[in-house]
Parts: sequence; C-alpha cells; structure tokens
Amino acid sequence: MKKLILLLTFISISNFGFSQGSSDLGAWYMYFGNFRFTDSPWAIHGEAQYRNHNAIGDLEQMLLRTGLQYNLKNGAASFLAGYGSITSQAEGDATNSIHENRLYQEVILRQKVGKVGLMHRFRYEQRWIENVDFKTRFRYAIFVNVQINSIELGEKGSWYVQGYDELFINGEKLEDSVEYFDRNRLYLGIGYRVVKNLSFQIGIMDQTTDTKSKTYLQLSAFHQLYSR
Repeated sequence: MKKLILLLTFISISNFGFSQGSSDLGAWYMYFGNFRFTDSPWAIHGEAQYRNHNAIGDLEQMLLRTGLQYNLKNGAASFLAGYGSITSQAEGDATNSIHENRLYQEVILRQKVGKVGLMHRFRYEQRWIENVDFKTRFRYAIFVNVQINSIELGEKGSWYVQGYDELFINGEKLEDSVEYFDRNRLYLGIGYRVVKNLSFQIGIMDQTTDTKSKTYLQLSAFHQLYSR
C-alpha cells in the first residue's frame, strides 16, 4: 500500500511542470478540521485550501472556510452554515487577484453498508465576487469510502479508498457568459487513519468545466478536535 502511494506521488509530480506557464496537472493542498464540543451536538468547522495551477508557486486559489455545524446524535446527518473567503488568480505570471466572499449552507447525510460508507452532501452558496454580479450556486456530492484492512469505519491504523463525484449548478444563467452547468469534479484516492481523529489522503481529481478539463493531485488532512 505504501508503494502505491509513493508511485502515485512520483507519477503526479513528474508530470507537473514547475514553470509558470501552462501546466497539465495542478495540485491542491488541503486541511479540514472540526472542533467538537464534548457532550454537545455543536461543532465549529474550519478548512484551508491552497490550490495551484502547477505543483506549487502558481496560485490558482486560496480558500479559507469556516462554519457552525449541528450533528445528529447517531451521526446520520449534520447541518452547517458558514462563510468562505476565496482569492483567485489566473494561470501564469498573473499579479491581479480576484476576491470572493461566500456564504453557504449544507446538509450531509451518512450511510454505512458493511465496509462501505456513503455520504451525500447538498450545498447552497451565495457569492459576492469582485466586479461580477451577485451569483448563487447549487452543489451535490456523493462520497464513497471503502475500508481495506478493517471492518469499522474510522478505526485507527486503517487504510481506505475514497471516491467522490460533485456536480456544480449555477443558480442564474447570464447571457453569453455563465451557463447553468458550472463544473464537475471526479476524484479517486487512498487514505490512512493515523489515529481515530486524524487521517491523511492522496488522490487524483479531474475537474471539468464547460470550456476545459484539468487534473489535480490532492493532498488532504482531516482532523477532529474535542473540547475538554
């Protein structure tokens, strides 16, 4: 399993192209954290994503997101409302950045079938982008986690495979510039749970818009903290 991760990393990095010109493969470095209050259904969500047009150094987006989450006691569903700050840049030697303020609301539904965990995420976004009219967007994602060497999901020392597909639909169609279809993301990766509340993933994601398709290496950390 470790050899497979190393191979994925080597193949991905070897195809990046470290120049500031056009690159066929980008990279996203991501951290997702949840701070849970002991004996409470409430949690604070936080995440940071450093997205690059290439391996590193050619910024595509810097995304910071937080929110307040309510979790059902049995873990079958959670509800979240939050805010995101997103800074974007064009590929290459771009010096001008575009900033976006975003509010979002989401519902997550979870299922478990043997070694397979399913998660459905429904998200609605309100977007204020510099020099662009107010926009909204609907997103639906389905996540599939398959345990490799353990029965229970989330068990310490377990390896797992994750795949997901996410569809983005714009709430408004602006003539000659914005279609209802925004993009689709398809991902496949492998993860390792170091301890019960900390795991790491590496995978490949293909993002398709109405004008192009591009592949990204994703390196992710998932961390859950608890109050004392």
